[in-house]
Amino acid sequence: MFEYKVVTFRESLIGDALDSDKLEKTLNKHAEEGWALKAITAADVKGRIGPGAVEGLLLTFERPRA
Repeated sequence: MFEYKVVTFRESLIGDALDSDKLEKTLNKHAEEGWALKAITAADVKGRIGPGAVEGLLLTFERPRA
């Protein structure tokens, strides 16, 4: 049996490049907790302010259920 976790990774509205260092830190943080990256999906991610969405990633992690 496995459990899954989905993390939204989005950048600010300014600029059009994802921060690879920030992404790497996010991946490593979850790996330290026993999560393995299962999939990365590009998606429009709703921002905190306003009705629009920005391009982002959905990171899906998997680990054995304890």
